[in-house]
Amino acid sequence: LDARDAMGNANVAWLSSVNVADTMSSLTIFNGPLTDVPHLLSRCMVNADNTMTFALDFRPRAYGAYEMVQDDGSYPGPETLGRDAFTYSGNRKDYDTKFVTEEVAAFMESTVSSFEGASACGVPTELELLTQGPLSINVNMPLTDGNVAAINAAREKAADYWLTWARDVDGPNYHRPGAPINAQYVYDSKYRQNAYSALLPVYAAAFGDVDGPKLTAAESGPLDEGYVGGGS
Repeated sequence: LDARDAMGNANVAWLSSVNVADTMSSLTIFNGPLTDVPHLLSRCMVNADNTMTFALDFRPRAYGAYEMVQDDGSYPGPETLGRDAFTYSGNRKDYDTKFVTEEVAAFMESTVSSFEGASACGVPTELELLTQGPLSINVNMPLTDGNVAAINAAREKAADYWLTWARDVDGPNYHRPGAPINAQYVYDSKYRQNAYSALLPVYAAAFGDVDGPKLTAAESGPLDEGYVGGGS
């Protein structure tokens, strides 16, 4: 486990790299409140039945009611959610405009199609639905050399995307000082609690009821997000 934060303009609230020999490699990055750059989840686990489970996600920084998506790709409108529907729609549009470009969407789609014998994992839990983004990948596949190579390539490319967004200090991803940063901090604090709760049963199942919670806590970082970036 290598975990740390980076205050100020680096704006990393918690970065965790977890490697368990022959079992798991996981990279989790929670951004600080200075930007709306997506959090990054990149994890591969080797299962006892000679399969792998791969999760990759660019996680939105504002609530977009993604868990309410309908079969046709639409979302509930004001007739169901009232005026909040406009807020959620605006958050989704902002995320799509900045981060879900045609290139990024094509990358995520081609990543899944590059795997041999891949299938979606079981039905997501309520907390997984609440914390994952619209492009989230969570699949099982046979442990083969081809799949290992495809996973490595996807993880490297995803990290490159995140670095590009995070380093664009003069771009639109940085919040104005004041209320936007404070609002981001409040949202992120609750989000990280939900992300921890979503991860806990995954690691408990993989590493046991003793080590699983310990690893979940270490990877998730301080849940009170004891981080204040410059300019907040």
